[in-house]
Amino acid sequence: MKTIAIYPGTFDPMTNGHSDLVQRASKLFGKVIVAVAANQNKNPFLPLRQRVELAKDILAPYKNVRVIGFDNLLAEFALQQKANIILRGLRAVSDFEFEFQLANMNRRLAPQLETMFLTPAEQFSYISSSLVREIAMLGGNVTPFVHAKVAAALRKRIG
Repeated sequence: MKTIAIYPGTFDPMTNGHSDLVQRASKLFGKVIVAVAANQNKNPFLPLRQRVELAKDILAPYKNVRVIGFDNLLAEFALQQKANIILRGLRAVSDFEFEFQLANMNRRLAPQLETMFLTPAEQFSYISSSLVREIAMLGGNVTPFVHAKVAAALRKRIG
């Protein structure tokens, strides 16, 4: 069976930590789908279409990686994509409780899906999209934390 992993997130914005996980996942799985969530509950800073396009540009070197936007239940989307693994990133112990709840709920919704966790490389473990957004909105330099195209998109969005 070909292993297809779904790596979901809002990616608002996509950080170097996200890219690191995708790069490593591309070596572990036959196919990786980066699933960019619309997630209107989080009031995204960048529109879905732009987040998808940025992710496609940044992740283009990884030939077994596809980027797709979605706006339905993750478990439902994963099954539509014929995925068998949901891949989640864990930066810190504080992430684990929420991720554990999600994994159990997704198992209940789609028992055929397994959830696996990857931790980021040490140099990316403190980076989060919300911190990057805050730094950008306060006029700080985000280039150490995101791809140059993401930094440019954030500068443009802020004006």
